[in-house]
Amino acid sequence: MRRLFWLAMGITIGALVVRKLSRAAEKMTPAGIAGSIAEGLRDLAEAIGDFGADIRAAAAEREAELRAGTGLDAPLPTGDQIQLPGRHGASAADS
Repeated sequence: MRRLFWLAMGITIGALVVRKLSRAAEKMTPAGIAGSIAEGLRDLAEAIGDFGADIRAAAAEREAELRAGTGLDAPLPTGDQIQLPGRHGASAADS
């Protein structure tokens, strides 16, 4: 019974080692290297896209803060609400 157990254990470990080695050998082939590079580039493109989205969101938030702080989002005044400097009332010389 002990020998059968150790035989099964040896076969299992041998199969696992062979699978690991064949995966490593497959990664070293030109197709495996190209696949690794393609996956890396995909990850890089995704990270750059996420970074760009974060930048755009932060810029929009900051712009909203600046607009609220400066009053640029306030409605524009109508023609009768506009007062120009030095034109507070009409004088007799203007007529």
